Amino acid sequence: MSKTGRIALSGGPGGGKSTAADLFRREIGERVVIVPETATLLFSGGFPRAPGAEAARHTQRAIYATQRAAEGVQSACYADRVLLCDRGTVDGCAYWPADSDIAFFESMGTTLEAELARYDAVIFFETAAAGDIRIEGGNTIRTESNREAVELDQRLRDLWSQHPRFTFVAHSDSFFDKLRRGLESLETVIASNHRME
Repeated sequence: MSKTGRIALSGGPGGGKSTAADLFRREIGERVVIVPETATLLFSGGFPRAPGAEAARHTQRAIYATQRAAEGVQSACYADRVLLCDRGTVDGCAYWPADSDIAFFESMGTTLEAELARYDAVIFFETAAAGDIRIEGGNTIRTESNREAVELDQRLRDLWSQHPRFTFVAHSDSFFDKLRRGLESLETVIASNHRME
């Protein structure tokens, strides 16, 4: 783990995570390095999207392995910076075909507790779909409807909220207000980690 911390930025589709991560990096500067969203990297690079439960399981295994590797690379290159992860390894559980949470983590050779422990804090951006705002069009890789986004948001929140340092950033009609609250949360976490070093 990075000496100065690893923070997961999660939430349902259309929550503004990637936009927020980029803004946070610009505002906070060299103290933070971004681990980009793995699913977007894979799908935009040509990784196949196929229907069916078995294909979905293979996809989530690939995303999980790539997420771990991407975090490892950034940690090795920037050991003195906070890693801000655009999603984390727990996220795949919400996208896993409906058998059980345990099945996802067993398939990855881990547990929910172990994956939560990899992150020093979690900042959760609620999807804009929770406010009945259409999320289509912001990210061409994203395929979820508003209803699906809300369902995924709740699944992700149920998982990540078990982390002892979980911060929930609720949807707001003002995206600038949402970004401001998220940035304040991130600065608080970074300051707290710095004091603990």
